[in-house]
Amino acid sequence: MNVNFVKYKYPFLILAILILAGGLFSYQKLKTGLFPDITFPKIKVIADAGQQPVDKMMTAVTIPLENALRRTEGLQYIKSTTSRGSCEISVFLDWDMDINIAKSQIESYINQSQGSILPNTNFLVEKMNPSILPVIGYSLEGDNYSLVDLKKIAKYQIKPYLAASPGVADVVVVGGKEKEYQVVLDPVKFNKFGIGISTVKNAIVNANILQSNGYIADHNRLYLTLTDNAITQRTDLENIPIINTSSGFIRLKDIASIDIKEVKEYVRILANGKNTPLIAIVKQSTANLMEVTTETEKKIDELASILPKGIYLKPYYKQADFVGESIRSIKDVLWIGLLLALFVVVYFLKSISASLLVLFSIPISLSLTLIGLDIMGYSFNIMTLGAIAAAIGLMIDDVVIVIEQIHKIREENLEESIGGIVHRSIQYLFPAMIGSSLSTLVIFIPFILMTGVAGAYFKVMAFTMVIALIASFVVSWLVLPVLAIFLSKGSHKKNIKRQSTKWIHFILRRPIIGVLFAFLCVLILLAVPSRLTTGFLPEMDEGSIVLDFNSPPGTTLEETNRMLSEVNHILNNQEEVEAYSARMGTQMGFFITEPNRGDYLIKLKDSKNKTTTAVADEIRQKLEMSIPQLTVDFGQVIGDMLGDLMSSVQPIEIKVFGSDVKTLQILSKQIAAEIKQVDGTVDVNDGVIVAGPTLSIIPNTYTLSQLGLTANDLQLQLQTQIEGMVVSTIYENEQIVPIRLIYSNIKNLDIDNIRNTKIILPNGSSIAIDKVASITLGKGVAEINRENQKSMGVITARLDQRDLGSAVVEIKNLITEKISIPSGYHIAYGGAYKEQQQAFQELLLILISAFLLVFMIILCLFRKLIIAIMILIIGVLGVAGCLLSLFITGTPLNVGSYTGIIMIVGILGENSIFTYLQFLETDTKWSVLKRIEYAIAERLRPKLMTTTAAMMALIPLALGIGTGAQLHQPLAIAVIGGLLFALPLLLVVLPTMLEYIEKKRK
Repeated sequence: MNVNFVKYKYPFLILAILILAGGLFSYQKLKTGLFPDITFPKIKVIADAGQQPVDKMMTAVTIPLENALRRTEGLQYIKSTTSRGSCEISVFLDWDMDINIAKSQIESYINQSQGSILPNTNFLVEKMNPSILPVIGYSLEGDNYSLVDLKKIAKYQIKPYLAASPGVADVVVVGGKEKEYQVVLDPVKFNKFGIGISTVKNAIVNANILQSNGYIADHNRLYLTLTDNAITQRTDLENIPIINTSSGFIRLKDIASIDIKEVKEYVRILANGKNTPLIAIVKQSTANLMEVTTETEKKIDELASILPKGIYLKPYYKQADFVGESIRSIKDVLWIGLLLALFVVVYFLKSISASLLVLFSIPISLSLTLIGLDIMGYSFNIMTLGAIAAAIGLMIDDVVIVIEQIHKIREENLEESIGGIVHRSIQYLFPAMIGSSLSTLVIFIPFILMTGVAGAYFKVMAFTMVIALIASFVVSWLVLPVLAIFLSKGSHKKNIKRQSTKWIHFILRRPIIGVLFAFLCVLILLAVPSRLTTGFLPEMDEGSIVLDFNSPPGTTLEETNRMLSEVNHILNNQEEVEAYSARMGTQMGFFITEPNRGDYLIKLKDSKNKTTTAVADEIRQKLEMSIPQLTVDFGQVIGDMLGDLMSSVQPIEIKVFGSDVKTLQILSKQIAAEIKQVDGTVDVNDGVIVAGPTLSIIPNTYTLSQLGLTANDLQLQLQTQIEGMVVSTIYENEQIVPIRLIYSNIKNLDIDNIRNTKIILPNGSSIAIDKVASITLGKGVAEINRENQKSMGVITARLDQRDLGSAVVEIKNLITEKISIPSGYHIAYGGAYKEQQQAFQELLLILISAFLLVFMIILCLFRKLIIAIMILIIGVLGVAGCLLSLFITGTPLNVGSYTGIIMIVGILGENSIFTYLQFLETDTKWSVLKRIEYAIAERLRPKLMTTTAAMMALIPLALGIGTGAQLHQPLAIAVIGGLLFALPLLLVVLPTMLEYIEKKRK
């Protein structure tokens, strides 16, 4: 490598300035989010067929849908849950499948299969990605406003205003109340005139008409003809003629009263204990979270002067708070690590100019990295910034090696010009720089083998590190030498102080020291892995809690609300809780939900002195003591989101497959009972979710026929008496208001009253329902879960102060010992454990590939098989330091720490290359012992500098300082452990092995 840095110093300087400017531009341009923008290969379909029994839904909706959706290209498997009146089907696809094409195919297959599916079934199809969840949530409150007024303001004033914000995909309004016109029939007057329900229904429908009749051409102009008899106000509804009698018209007001009431809903929304509407902002998948939040907050401020007096919006959730704090924390960690590393350089070199070189070159490397991220279409997120923070040590490593070599040659040649010194330094280092850089780069190439959610996110992290290391190499090669020329023009004192080689000589004369340390590493490699706790993805403290709840099957909304009032009381008295919202009959995300189920979103105070897990434990304990009948499940927003994007929200998922649903339910309950005995398991759920009891009314068609009625006539009268039916609508100020036909005694209905309900006959008389139908009370039916069209029971659990690996092993042993699985039934383990096992297999393959790639680089560089094997052994032994650090700190072996282990392979390969190159450059006339002593002595200072600087850069991450830093803490701990072992391996074991090899060779 022959570059005249003196001649081209100004072009290279301008290049450095352009890189800084480009980095600043990219910094301002890059989007900000919590995670990389990744669309997961999962599509969810929800079918709603009204209030249908589970068995009918399974036969008429779920099975035909499953058969249709199995034709989707790239399909891996299908999961379905069938409940009363609805079913939820999750379609899992290959990662390389175009999700938009798959969604179009699924929608097409649904349309094609409409003929074989229950009529009037509504479908929703959604791609599952992080953007489906709201990023901002507000509650709409007003002291002197009804829930109807609040809902109206939310839908028709606030929603359109906020939807106009850039990057907003949807504004979802939940809660509050809609109004409706209720036609309350008077049974006495009804019977008096002998009018049937269908007569009233048809009269309202036929009177409320607004239809086009077509165009008329007249004098070269087109006129649209309309038949307009639309009901626009209450009096129009009251004066609708029902029948014409001899005494005149009987109008609707003669047999019914027209009331304006709230629509009856089986959903209730609370914010901080108040029944109020919630407004949720959903951002576009490609939008910048921070920009969307800023623009939305501006709109909220503007709304303050537009909304009626006494109306205000109160935030209950902002994802940007956590994201912003996480990004700030990672940036702080990055700069703290850089400053600590800079301190190390100053300490070792005792040179201000050398320190300035680090201070100026690292920002240039970071700027070039940002340009690379921008070109790749990456964003600022916890993975890319964490990768840069983890790579800072390696970037400093490159800079320090060049600076130290310039510093060393300058100390030895005071009369030589700085340009000549720089040229000699780069010329000497360039082969090793190529080899060492490749050894750290190639270890990240096998990450393309990773699949699943771990692969989606950690591939982004790995490729970001590749970009950062390439940027560091380019800057160290082209820019750093020029900066050295500009910053090293002053006089330099001769300060040649050779490192003492006595200790090296002592070690080489006693190879047993190196052998013993290598043996210690082997023992650690053999003994520690089985004793490590294991997990999947590193966990984060988000500062928010998701509390899912189930009241007993069939519990009314009012009784569930009574239970939740106790939950509200507990939350109001929990010191760490800042705000909360609750949903009954619906949930965050895209799920089917029974009226007795729902969730809380609890925001904790930033100043809390307890972890989110500790607060959740306290709340769980209080709830179990005060409301034992309420089943609860605690999680965190983003963690649950990632779980749902994979397959299961809960980390432990046990699936029991078999043919008989009742047997599966029994097995599920038995397994759940055993899991509850396992230490560290909480929120255990047997997966048997029962809908409320049913009251079946079975018409006697022969008796009805004799009385002039049909089964449909009976159903029509029953629906009108029990819940009423919507027969038409009124367009009122751009709003569609339903018209409901209903009986006046609806509030007094119970099971006994139903049995005594009167059915009106065509002649105006009435008859008790038990004369024309039989009434039976049935138990609730459980939801049916299937995977690949096979019935299954699903048992789930969360973990508290327990690692995933050991918990599942214990659960497996318990099930094997205590549960008798019938012939034809089998168990499979899903959830985070399945993802962990797959990820660990892939990471092991990546680790082996990393070793082989580093081996090939060294073999190509030195063309000596035995040397390549020697450096490979050093890399393997270095893994012992990673494992020991994880064991001592109690850090689980997960995807993050595994990535750190893979990184240490490249780091040790890089350092070994420089040591062996130094050995080759020594005078061959010297003895092997003297050459090794000299090589180790020459590399001592740079090794101490680079290793210490790299550890200092990683310490803030290892300490988990700040929000979100916990995600990269296992990686940092593993790398620091490997670096601690790197020093004795490179300074003791490597020279011992090298001496043995050279003596054998000679």
